[in-house]
Amino acid sequence: MKKYIVTVNGVKYEVELEVADAATIASAPAAAPAAAPAPAAAPAGGTAVNSPLPGTVLSVNVANGASVKKGQLLFVIEAMKMENEILAPCDGTVSSVSVTKGATVDSGSALCVIA
Repeated sequence: MKKYIVTVNGVKYEVELEVADAATIASAPAAAPAAAPAPAAAPAGGTAVNSPLPGTVLSVNVANGASVKKGQLLFVIEAMKMENEILAPCDGTVSSVSVTKGATVDSGSALCVIA
C-alpha cells in the first residue's frame, strides 16, 4: 500500500492505494456487459408503444378500449427529473395497457398496444 495526500477543493485527504502486479490484474475476472432488453413484440395487427427510456410512469392517460388519435398524449415518464411525454404513433383503439402509474420501466418496455 502506498499513501498519498490529495487536495480536493482546498481540503486535504490521506488515501492509500494498493499496488497491483501483472498477475493480479490478469487473474481478475472481466465484467460482462449487460445485454439490452429486447423490445416487446406487438400482436398481429397492432402497434406496440414501447418506452424510449428507463424511468418511472407518472401518468397513464389511456385505458383498454380507448380510441386515440396520432399525437395524443398516452403516458408521462419521468427520467432524470425530466417529464417525457409518450404520444400515440397512430390512430386506433388501445387493446392493452401494460403499465400503471408509479411503475418503473426500462428502455424498450411495452407500455400499450394500439390496434
